[in-house]
Amino acid sequence: MNNSVTNTARLLWAGLRALLVLTLVTGVIYPLAITGVAQGLFNDKANGSEIKANGQVVGSSLIGQAYNLPVKGDETPEPDLKWFQGRPQNGLGTNSVNTQYSLILSGATNRSGDNGAVDGVCPPLGKVEESTLCYWVESAKAAVIKDNSVPGYTVKASDVPADAVTSSGSGLDPAISPDYADIQVHRVAEKNSLPVAEVQKLVDEHTDGRTLGFIGEPTVNVLELNIALKELVAKS
Repeated sequence: MNNSVTNTARLLWAGLRALLVLTLVTGVIYPLAITGVAQGLFNDKANGSEIKANGQVVGSSLIGQAYNLPVKGDETPEPDLKWFQGRPQNGLGTNSVNTQYSLILSGATNRSGDNGAVDGVCPPLGKVEESTLCYWVESAKAAVIKDNSVPGYTVKASDVPADAVTSSGSGLDPAISPDYADIQVHRVAEKNSLPVAEVQKLVDEHTDGRTLGFIGEPTVNVLELNIALKELVAKS
């Protein structure tokens, strides 16, 4: 009887020691080691790829933001055209859960590439259903042409790149193509009373090339570009 109790106690103590050791190794030492490596070698990514302006965190380089004018009630927000605009967020809905915050919801439009098309071609706006991808693309294209055509500079339909009229799979793409940034330059320059050449220089300076020179496409981070634009406006 005593041997049985002794053996049980020995097994319990062995199990407890194993639990304590594993808890220490996997619950304390390992997380601290990984956190230390991440902070030391990948500090930017480990902290959420923060973007700072004037010493304050204003966003993430991985998450897109909306640049809209203030709205009241149920009005549809209009883009604030003094800023560079990101990709469309059509079909993502609105934040109805926690209305204290104005959030961009993550998600795709969930429409096929030929949704609303007739014989593979999108009909004119007046002849296409509003709930289709064709309608979103054609209405976005019309808005891009209208918003970015200023005296002395007219945007043609053939100038509008795909990322200007389609949302990304997540709806939170933080970047646009250099082509989309370029057609916004004249409008941004006019709205902020800046020389076109200076605004174009900002776009060129904030254009990132392909990863390793051959992976992906060149991109422009809209938040970083708008921060630089704000600084340029303040200096002018």
